[in-house]
Amino acid sequence: MPPEAIPLPASRGPLLYAGAAAVVAIALVAVAAPGWVALGAGVLLALATGRPAPANTKRYTTLALQAGVVALGAGMDLQQVWAVGSSGALLTAAGLAVALALGLLLGRLLRVGGDTPLLIAVGTAICGGSAIAAVASVLKPKEHETSVALAVVFVLNAVGLVVFPVLGHAMHLTEPVFGRWAALAIHDTSSVVGAGKAYGETALQIATTTKLARALWIVPITFAIAVRFGSSRTGAAAGGKGGGLRGVKWPWFILGFIGMAAVRTWIPAFADVAPWVVEVGRRALVLALFLIGLSLSRAALGKVGVRPLVLGVVLWVVVAAGSLALVTSAT
Repeated sequence: MPPEAIPLPASRGPLLYAGAAAVVAIALVAVAAPGWVALGAGVLLALATGRPAPANTKRYTTLALQAGVVALGAGMDLQQVWAVGSSGALLTAAGLAVALALGLLLGRLLRVGGDTPLLIAVGTAICGGSAIAAVASVLKPKEHETSVALAVVFVLNAVGLVVFPVLGHAMHLTEPVFGRWAALAIHDTSSVVGAGKAYGETALQIATTTKLARALWIVPITFAIAVRFGSSRTGAAAGGKGGGLRGVKWPWFILGFIGMAAVRTWIPAFADVAPWVVEVGRRALVLALFLIGLSLSRAALGKVGVRPLVLGVVLWVVVAAGSLALVTSAT
């Protein structure tokens, strides 16, 4: 009965709502639902009932996000990624800096407030939802800001999975060129793998390795944001007495991400278990995305217009065009 809230008995409403949310969450995790489905399910449940998220939702969201990021490290081969990433580290750093700066600039021009521009820029520049998850864990944005950034990135990520192979064939790109382009321009690792697989075996191998190298930039970017924004916000909250690195909540879970990748790389026996660990990480992120959507109230959603989507599209087009020019000129 939209847009009205579904009435629930006052005495049992919160309990019934928490129970319904738990059932939906279990179902989404069990079937390994796509990220946009999990996020959308949380949003729909929140808007349909008109009730605030159950207690401790934010805490569980943070735990699920961090656990998911650490577990995804089991899919990394540090030696292979280092070989690919070190050869173009400066170029990659410059590209990331441009993408982040452009994202923040577009946010100002389009008047997209809060942390949404930074989150969209990070998701576009590095590796989609995983990067947003890592940064959100230290930046502590408002729930609706994270939801909007994830929604924008996931929509464009899904579009890229379908459109990029078509564009690649239309432009007669070779498999190595397409693999590098997909890794640099498509947001999330899963869609990079999907697009590479659709294009060819060589494209898949190059796209996957290049994307994993790029994903390692989650670590320095997250630490940099923790220093830059964590300290300033802590200082402001303390009446300007914070200063420097005092009060910054360091993203130690990122070290867990690197540690997990190191175990995957240097302990051969772990190779058989690693795919299961990665799958657990993906499902933890499914849970986190559902909880984020559950935290999105009608009031917060009413503040979201088309501007964040325009920001994401413009930034993505610029990054994709620049990446294509880069990889074609290098061949």
